[in-house]
Amino acid sequence: MKRVRITVMRKARYDDLIEKYENPIEHACDLEEGRVFICEGHKKPEGFCDSAWESLSPFVMTLAYGGEDFFDGWMKNKRSAMISCNDGFRPVSFLVEVAE
Repeated sequence: MKRVRITVMRKARYDDLIEKYENPIEHACDLEEGRVFICEGHKKPEGFCDSAWESLSPFVMTLAYGGEDFFDGWMKNKRSAMISCNDGFRPVSFLVEVAE
C-alpha cells in the first residue's frame, strides 16, 4: 500500500454567504496553506478535518491502493487529484498525491 500526501493548497472564504446564511462558528477551519499531511494507506491523518476527509477519502484510498488517472486525464500527474472540502462557506483546496 502506498503512502499518500495531502497538501493544503488554498483557502477561500465567502463572507457574504457566511453573513447571510451561517450561524456563527468558532474555529471553523484551522488549516493553513502549505500544511502537509501524510496518510499511511487510507487512514485519516491525525489532526485532519473530519468534514474534509469525507471529500478526500475516496481519492486517498484509490491512490493508496495503486489507482491513478482520475477522470481520464484530468490531472497532469496521473497519481494525484485536486479536491476541495465540502464547506460551501470557506472551501479548502487540497492536492492529494502519491508520496514518492
